[in-house]
Amino acid sequence: MTLRLLAEVSPQDLLVALSELQNHLLGYVKSTALKCAVDLRIPDAIHRHGGAATLADIVADTEIHPAKVPDLKRMMQLLSTSGIFTAIAAEDSGGGIGDTVYGLTTVCRFLVGRCNLSPVVPFFVSPPIVSSFFSMSDWFRKEPGVGGGGSLFELAHGCSLREMASKDAAFSSLLNHSMAADSQLFLEVIILDKGRIFRGLNSLVDVGGGHGAATQVIARAFPRIKCTVLDLPHVVGQVTASEDGNLSFIAGDMFESIPPANAVLLKNILHDWSDEDCVKILQRCKQAIPARNAGGKVIIIEMVRGSAQGDRRISEMEDIQNVFMLHISGVERGVNEWKNIFSDAGFSDDYKIMPVLGPFSVIEIYP
Repeated sequence: MTLRLLAEVSPQDLLVALSELQNHLLGYVKSTALKCAVDLRIPDAIHRHGGAATLADIVADTEIHPAKVPDLKRMMQLLSTSGIFTAIAAEDSGGGIGDTVYGLTTVCRFLVGRCNLSPVVPFFVSPPIVSSFFSMSDWFRKEPGVGGGGSLFELAHGCSLREMASKDAAFSSLLNHSMAADSQLFLEVIILDKGRIFRGLNSLVDVGGGHGAATQVIARAFPRIKCTVLDLPHVVGQVTASEDGNLSFIAGDMFESIPPANAVLLKNILHDWSDEDCVKILQRCKQAIPARNAGGKVIIIEMVRGSAQGDRRISEMEDIQNVFMLHISGVERGVNEWKNIFSDAGFSDDYKIMPVLGPFSVIEIYP
């Protein structure tokens, strides 16, 4: 910073700019503090106390050492300032300021209850994922595909994310629990708001459906639909027998063939792949479904960028998510990018994009 700039900018603007820079530099502290809170089950502790708990309540209901209460207070203050918890100073019996009572914000309610996203947190903030981004500057200098210039994850760890998941049981567990939590929440919301997309189907194949979290929600809501999950052999091999009579698992490769069905479901699959690979996957989907007049369709659940409509927080989230996808050489796409992929794969141009949660949408495409 030059002396001239110091003279041109007001002290207040300088303070705001410096604070913004510091927040960027230490942004990881918020992520790791959130992970810590989830690991310690603090949101659950507050939830069990009726949505309002003091530090003493939290310590009594978790494994936090009582000697760490002053440090816990610091972390809770940060997470309250960041919008994860609420913090209200209660009055004591003498009318003075008593203990702070912590509550759950709308954000935090995604982390408690029957259908929640708490398993997503330890995966996104796990060392293998976070450390991938330490190599970003090296990655930008490398020619694509040369000397580890594939994905950020490959450059950092010498193998792809899928390869690590296939040989590291702990990492695989983090990944699978994260995917399952995300799938369950989104399918619950979709069935509540857009359940008509599954009506009339006799069969459905969930391509890359992992352990079947999304498909289980569909199978239980629509017991007449014969549901099948297609995934790689090492994934299907970890699946325990399903209690749902209309749900089965098949080991296979979506680039080779997809079992025939009325509809194919692709949830957060295409954003992992290049445009060319997306076209190949969709062409295999097209081969698996009947003609449109016989009810054939592909149901895609993905982010559609550009739907923020002026909301800075959503725009920033879209951009963060898009850069995050560099760790596996993936990409988030906008309307025109999706349109080109659908056209190149031979699907009709009258597809439907139905927003569900912000930029996350259900897309129906037809042969």
